[in-house]
Amino acid sequence: MSRICQVTGKKPVTGNSYALRGIAKKKKGVGLKITGKTRRRFLPNLVIKRFWFSEENRFVKIRLATSAMRTIDKLGLATVIRKMRAEGQKI
Repeated sequence: MSRICQVTGKKPVTGNSYALRGIAKKKKGVGLKITGKTRRRFLPNLVIKRFWFSEENRFVKIRLATSAMRTIDKLGLATVIRKMRAEGQKI
């Protein structure tokens, strides 16, 4: 299963991890220098959450980012599920 939020579509993004060396100018040094860069991934904070879906009188399990729980609080579970089904997701 891929690491994608079913509600918002958030997925891993890539970036760099920098190795720094030196003394900061704030501490009377010559400044920090980047001595190495390595690629890294920023992963979304995914959880599998059960929600009570009162329209169908059952629980639904959704794999979502924790920030998407705020979206569900704002829009309502029924609206979010209707939108997900319109996109072709099986719930």
